[in-house]
Amino acid sequence: MSRFDLVIFDNDGVLVDSEEHANEILSELLNETGVELGMTREECMAEFMGRSMTTIRQLVEARLGRALPSDLEDRYHARLFEVFATKLTAVPGVERALERIALPTCVASSGTHERIRRALAATGLLARFEGRIFSAQDVAQGKPAPDLFLHAARRLGVTPARCAIIEDSPLGVEAANAAGMTAFGFARLTPRRLLAEATRRPLGRSFAQPVAPTEQPCAHEPTCPPE
Repeated sequence: MSRFDLVIFDNDGVLVDSEEHANEILSELLNETGVELGMTREECMAEFMGRSMTTIRQLVEARLGRALPSDLEDRYHARLFEVFATKLTAVPGVERALERIALPTCVASSGTHERIRRALAATGLLARFEGRIFSAQDVAQGKPAPDLFLHAARRLGVTPARCAIIEDSPLGVEAANAAGMTAFGFARLTPRRLLAEATRRPLGRSFAQPVAPTEQPCAHEPTCPPE
């Protein structure tokens, strides 16, 4: 019998290849706003990956000591959804990986429901998760708090200890650990050392390719959660 009853996927960077697009737009908007931080795409990824826009606003405003424009989120999503409609692709190999997982799956993401659904629809993945999509909008505290993952497990009737999480951000791994779930770090864009707190050794950099020989997981740690 499998040790898991549910596989919970993060969305951005795990199912859909959106992280670089999203953080490029965030960097542009912060700089257009005249933010003295002058953050590049890479700096935004390092600082904000895995966080909701609500949390990002709070962090930036606290650092600046002043409010950001009230329409920042609207402008961010307008640009992002245009990119989703024209450029967004699924993470390489994820469709095949999903086909191999016989267990129930769901999505739990820091993005809004609209963002998650638009991304999954643009990449042809929405039907796979319809009715099993959970957003930071659903809970009081997003990642790294465990609330979102616990909410998903509770809604689907699964004990936290029987859940596997596929995450590409340290914040997501922290949330999975706090929820008492098994975290598999997906080291595609995130350095493996930053995912070291995952319960299982980080997965490879692509669902389509095996883990590098020097980075093989243990014999009982497959490159995808066991079926």
